[in-house]
Amino acid sequence: MKFKLPKRIAFHVSATAVMLAMITAPLNVMAADSSSDRPWMNKSLSADQRTELLLKEMTLDEKIDFVTGKVNNYYGFYNNGNDRLGIPALQMADGPAGVRIANPDVQDKKSTALPAPIALAATWDTKAASEYGGLIGNEAWNTTHNVVLGPGMDIARFPWGERNFESLGEDPLLQSKMAVDYIKGIQKSPVIATAKHFILNNQETQRFTIDAQASERALQEIYLRPFDAAVNEADIGAAMCSFNQVDGIPACQSAAMMNDILKKQMGFKGFVMSDYGANMSTVESANAGLDLETPGEPFGKWGKNLLTAVQDGKVSEERLNDMVSRMLDQMFAKGLFDKPAQNKQIPAAEHGETARELAEEGMVLLKNDNAQLPLKAGSLKSIAVIGPDADNSSAAGGGSSLVNPTYTVSPLEGIKKRAGKNVTVQYEAGTDPIQAGDILPGPSAVPSDLLTTSADSDENGLHAEYWTNTSLEGTPSLERTDKQVDTNYGFYNYEGFNASSPKVQSTPTTFNGKMSARWTGAISAPSTGDYTLTLTSLGSGKLYLDDKLLIDNQGTSMSTTKAQVNLKAGEKHTVKIEYRTDSPQQERNGYGMQVRFGWEAPDHAVDANMQKAIDLAKKSDVAVVVTRTYDSEGNTDTSTLDLPNNQDTLIRKVAEVNPHTIVVNMSGRPVQMNTWDKDVKGIVQAWFAGQEQGNAIARVLFGDVNPSGKLPVTFPVDENTTPVTDEAQFPGKDGVSKYNDDIYVGYKGYDKAGLEVEYPFGYGLSYTTFDYRNLKVQAKNNNGSHGKGNNKKANGEPNVQVDLNLRNTGKVTGSEVVQVYAGKLPGVESASKNLAGFAKVELKPGKQQRVSIQLDPKAFSYWDEKQDKWVTPSGKVAVYVGSSSRDVKLQGSVTLP
Repeated sequence: MKFKLPKRIAFHVSATAVMLAMITAPLNVMAADSSSDRPWMNKSLSADQRTELLLKEMTLDEKIDFVTGKVNNYYGFYNNGNDRLGIPALQMADGPAGVRIANPDVQDKKSTALPAPIALAATWDTKAASEYGGLIGNEAWNTTHNVVLGPGMDIARFPWGERNFESLGEDPLLQSKMAVDYIKGIQKSPVIATAKHFILNNQETQRFTIDAQASERALQEIYLRPFDAAVNEADIGAAMCSFNQVDGIPACQSAAMMNDILKKQMGFKGFVMSDYGANMSTVESANAGLDLETPGEPFGKWGKNLLTAVQDGKVSEERLNDMVSRMLDQMFAKGLFDKPAQNKQIPAAEHGETARELAEEGMVLLKNDNAQLPLKAGSLKSIAVIGPDADNSSAAGGGSSLVNPTYTVSPLEGIKKRAGKNVTVQYEAGTDPIQAGDILPGPSAVPSDLLTTSADSDENGLHAEYWTNTSLEGTPSLERTDKQVDTNYGFYNYEGFNASSPKVQSTPTTFNGKMSARWTGAISAPSTGDYTLTLTSLGSGKLYLDDKLLIDNQGTSMSTTKAQVNLKAGEKHTVKIEYRTDSPQQERNGYGMQVRFGWEAPDHAVDANMQKAIDLAKKSDVAVVVTRTYDSEGNTDTSTLDLPNNQDTLIRKVAEVNPHTIVVNMSGRPVQMNTWDKDVKGIVQAWFAGQEQGNAIARVLFGDVNPSGKLPVTFPVDENTTPVTDEAQFPGKDGVSKYNDDIYVGYKGYDKAGLEVEYPFGYGLSYTTFDYRNLKVQAKNNNGSHGKGNNKKANGEPNVQVDLNLRNTGKVTGSEVVQVYAGKLPGVESASKNLAGFAKVELKPGKQQRVSIQLDPKAFSYWDEKQDKWVTPSGKVAVYVGSSSRDVKLQGSVTLP
């Protein structure tokens, strides 16, 4: 299907997002030729030499064309190759959770859907990261792509971030270690990896305009660290600058960020591309260090404009040559000239197995009371599988990273298969399916089985009428039955953004901009009591009950209005909801319909669908409740950590009737668990687990796999108990987000504020147990021998190592992640714990291993803003070893000179 984005939305599609179905233009590659007329094709020359030879042959027009990206409304983003000179086109595939193919002529647009990057981070295993990246690089090259837009290296600054599922966690060291091997894995193939998004791209709310302001120390110690590692340890080929501003300057025209920090301080030799449509200038961005403009309305500023700027001397030809050279050098160095991308069928079964293994390793066992897990099929007769999308194989993060999988396995399928023929496995949804509307704030949507299309109808849902004007005038352009009023259109109503909710009916994109809607029908309460009906909307909304105006929500900004009513069980009341996209924010930003008809019910009120799930749980030996969130790239972050669409209530009600209730949570971010944590026996954080999600979940539940994942982010008690609770921090005031949590990001902030958490950073249980003993902390001198006088490397960095004994004291083979934290630095404002190193160790029952971990020098240093460099203070620093940031098993210290 071809479509054109609405005028105000077109430029909002990020290069990571590429709503236009990303793929590739023709390769335009001539056969390798080392003859005298193309000496740059001589493979015996260095990449620099080949680049220099080719650059001399390029005309001014060819250089301009080369650095100006192109877009085809169907095939996506690329830059032009050059037939005359044999330059291949850069053909880009979205990432970072797999290769997003948009060309229907390439393997039916299917590739391996890997677990979300946050699940990879939960493995704490750099070998897994290498395998993950290696699969992506291989599939990119074999599906006609030579550039992957990943990994995502944006720190998960706060727990409710809608794009946290693409992140590698909240800690810069963990993220750096995982990203380095991920990148190396990609670039084993003739494919360029792209570090994104540079820099301070940490929220979706106002992400196209927000001005992110962080101290230089926070920038250097937290947010730049993964990018520095990608440059200096992984030789990454490309970086992508972001939409947001940094200190009042758009990131893609910030010379301080691109030239001074990325290219000079870090020594980045690759090229910087803009996020999709994020380049807002010609001269400013070119001179600030942008090397490749990706297209997007209305900000396409290069092409003829850049040519004129060079001819007028506003952008030097030397700068243009630098842009071209950076791109060509990486293309030569990474093999793009010599090994053109191809269309070779990827091995679905083999790569699916890899996806499953990665998913299994990243799953985190959060709770296991009375050894409820692993399940034993031989002693079970029945299992209730419950949850709105437990039968859905497509639970994944939405947006640019959503992959069209080669095949899928739902949790229900996986559990049925693993349980075997002698165990009865039955399914009930319990609640309505999860969808993009669930990102909106406010109470959960009214369940569909409480609604009917009219007072005398038995059809569930409300009768909906849609107009393409904001006045509900004329003949409706669309009429249908909507199960719930829980919608979030505009940015989310495109291919790739709604595909993770296949149970929800699609809506024509004509309603993504200006529109109005009316829903009519009836509501009946499941039991008598006081109910709170709510209307959450951006844009004005009115709720009528029995023809009386109950709620009038102005909706100039996203808000929720409530009204309490007393309803009698089974008694029908007519409902009418009228909605318009008339908020100034919608007009300015092109947002579509955002509205939810919600409720807050008394505890005894249970709708019919939920009652079916409760009844099934009551008669089953074990109840497995599979929950999920809707996480997606978009234009807003959720504001709550509650499970959406009444799932919290579902868990509590099921646990009341079945003492053997297990929750499997599929999300890309933390969720609030304290309202039901104590009621259930087991919790598995499964993340978005990729196309083999069902088999991976089943193998963990039944003990075929001993869970070894550890949390890469802190799970807070609730959204009000985090280091980022001030409006100035998020979403920001007057378009400015103040990073005044400073260096205290994630667990460091929770510790500083003394906040209770539900599950700490680094936490994760196992089906076995481990014993830590005999800690030794030592400093080494420059030649690697031990010494007291000089414990710094030649470059002045601390050189600290810890050794300890780790023993498996349980009955099954398992892996433990040994975590080492440096304590507070002497005489310097610093965190009480700072991750300094880790190692994942697998041990058989009863076996012991001496574990040695070289610690990160920066854990014993800080960025001195006056000296503009890393400085190591003198004095004694505590060293903590444990199984999470709040579970210290051993403690030692090291003295810095």
